[in-house]
Amino acid sequence: MTGTRAGFAFARAATEGAARTGAFTTPHGVVETPAFMPVGTHASVRGLAMSEVRAAGAQMILANAYHLYLRPGDAMVRALGGVHAFARWRGPMLTDSGGYQVFSLSRYRTVTEEGVTFRSKADGALHHFTPEGVMAIERNIGADVIMQLDELVEGGSSHAVSQAAMERSLRWLARARVAFEALTRDGRAALPPFVVPEGAPPLAGDADDERMAPPQALFPIVQGGTYADLRRASIEGILQTGDWVGIAVGGLSVGEAKPLMYETFDVCSAQLPTDRPRYLMGVGFPDDLLEAVARGMDLFDCVAPTRMGRHGTVFTPDGTVQVQKSSFRTDRRLLVEGCACPACTDYDRAYLRHLMMTDEPLGPRLLALHNLTFLMALLRDARTHIAAGTFAGWSTAWLARYRARKRA
Repeated sequence: MTGTRAGFAFARAATEGAARTGAFTTPHGVVETPAFMPVGTHASVRGLAMSEVRAAGAQMILANAYHLYLRPGDAMVRALGGVHAFARWRGPMLTDSGGYQVFSLSRYRTVTEEGVTFRSKADGALHHFTPEGVMAIERNIGADVIMQLDELVEGGSSHAVSQAAMERSLRWLARARVAFEALTRDGRAALPPFVVPEGAPPLAGDADDERMAPPQALFPIVQGGTYADLRRASIEGILQTGDWVGIAVGGLSVGEAKPLMYETFDVCSAQLPTDRPRYLMGVGFPDDLLEAVARGMDLFDCVAPTRMGRHGTVFTPDGTVQVQKSSFRTDRRLLVEGCACPACTDYDRAYLRHLMMTDEPLGPRLLALHNLTFLMALLRDARTHIAAGTFAGWSTAWLARYRARKRA
């Protein structure tokens, strides 16, 4: 089992215990792992220019097929050159299938064996997702890595509920694989006609070979809640269904206790193939990242770092800090000593608090950028320590400092 596909490869480098470094090659560049992917839901990391995201250290970003399908439409993204050109991001990209977004719309969705019917929160319109339809959407959008449609259940769900969702996700994976391969072989459906303003350049969809999708890798998603037997069964089913470039672990950080989440990392890591990247979905707090790296995970994403920054909460080596707190009013120290982000190199705590208290748009932007830069530096340090064989001691000390305030 090689997990290779044209334009994709994964090479492991250093290891220390289960922790490892590697290089994930995609058609748009190489990602050094472990790596965090900023979330650009609408093909934009909210409030930030792609040049800023790149300067923060991002190698690969995530966009969301559900949101791009709703606005501006996956066919429009394709007609405008695909998501890389659309977003002005030159590096690797991944699209989530929208399974999490549909899960979060519990009052507005119906799940059947055929797929998911849901109402858009934007306009109330009724939509229907199937494993095959999502493949068509994601192949239109054109990211390097695309995800299957899966069924996600809440943390703490019963064994029976988790098993039913896991088994349905496997059945949907088999259907997605057939659709993915058919689109690779036969090409995409023709685009609908779009009216271009007089004098504007033609759309990318006018090219003769445009119907052939760009090289993409489909990742399956391991489900099963926090039940070890279900996670093992999910991985076994995934490996029987096909030869995958990489495999994702989903359904975590959705309300379960952290010790259970970490135990689930261990279960999955022990059974997942070692020769391909492992993508842990929806995990992005500093301590969770290091715990996951220690257990052999490679790629991560989460909206929390940028969302928290926009609301004034920042990551520091001593835990999270609320910038609006009154003690910052006269504090002229840097936010985090040694951090390379603009918030820490160009401004002090008093000014950052002022921006947040006066609702100046610069404040949320700077703090979101800080959190991204902080996570990129953390995983860069993790790669360095794994390569040096010092990861275990370094991460233990780092986590002890980060969690000390919470314990106190």
